[in-house]
Amino acid sequence: MPLTSMLITATTLRNITKRNTTPTTRSLIVTTRPNHSSSVRGHRPETEISSAFSFLQFQFVAPSIKILAMADEEDPRYPIGKFRAPAENTEAIRAAQIETLRLLPERLRAAVAGLNDSQLDTPYRDGGWTVRQVVHHFADSHANSYVRFKLALTEDWPTIKPYDEAAWARLPDSKQAIEPSLVLITGLHQRMVALLESMSEGDFGRGFSHPERGRVTLATNLAIYDWHSRHHTAHITLLRARKGW
Repeated sequence: MPLTSMLITATTLRNITKRNTTPTTRSLIVTTRPNHSSSVRGHRPETEISSAFSFLQFQFVAPSIKILAMADEEDPRYPIGKFRAPAENTEAIRAAQIETLRLLPERLRAAVAGLNDSQLDTPYRDGGWTVRQVVHHFADSHANSYVRFKLALTEDWPTIKPYDEAAWARLPDSKQAIEPSLVLITGLHQRMVALLESMSEGDFGRGFSHPERGRVTLATNLAIYDWHSRHHTAHITLLRARKGW
C-alpha cells in the first residue's frame, strides 16, 4: 500500500502539545498508510494522523508512524508541557483520558524495547532520572494513584498521604531490572481502567484531600495521570530520538 507523507513544522508540533512558547523551527516527517487501522484503540482509520500526533511521544509504538526529526524543547523536564487541568470535564474527555491509561503499558514497553543496561541507566536529561528510574517511578506513582481512587470511592474526602517520589527513586529496587515494574504496570492498569469505566458521573465528583494541594476530585486525578502517562513516556522516547537509539 502506498505511503502518504506530510511535512510538519515545529510550530505545528507546539500547537499539538499546547506549548505556549516560541518554537524553534525544525521539521519532522510523518508517514502513514491511508486506511491502515490506528494503533490507538477506539479511533477510526481516518483519524489516525491526528491521533498519532496526540501521542507523538509514543513514536516507537505505531508502526505506521515514523519520526525523522523533531522540534527542540526549551525545558526537557516538560516535553509535553506542564500539567493543566482541562477546562471541561465531559464524558468524552474522560474516555480519552482512560484510553491513555489503557494503552500506557504497551506504549511504555514499546518505548523501552531493545534498550540495554547502559541505555537504561542513561538520564533522560542532565541531572534527571535514568530511564530505569522512570519506569520504576511509573509503578510507584500509579500504584499510589490507584489507591487514592479507591479511597475516595469508599470514604468521604479522605486525607491521603503523599510520598517523596525522589527518595523512592533512589531506593535499591529502583535500580533493579525493569521487567517486574512493566508487569506490575500491566496488571495495575487493567484494574485501574476497569474501575474507572465503572464509575458514574457523580463518582468523578468525589475526591480526596491532599495535604499540600488541597481537595482533588477524581476527575482531576484522572486528568493528572493521563498527563503523567504521556509526560514520562515522552522523556524516554525523546531521549531515544536524541541518541538515535
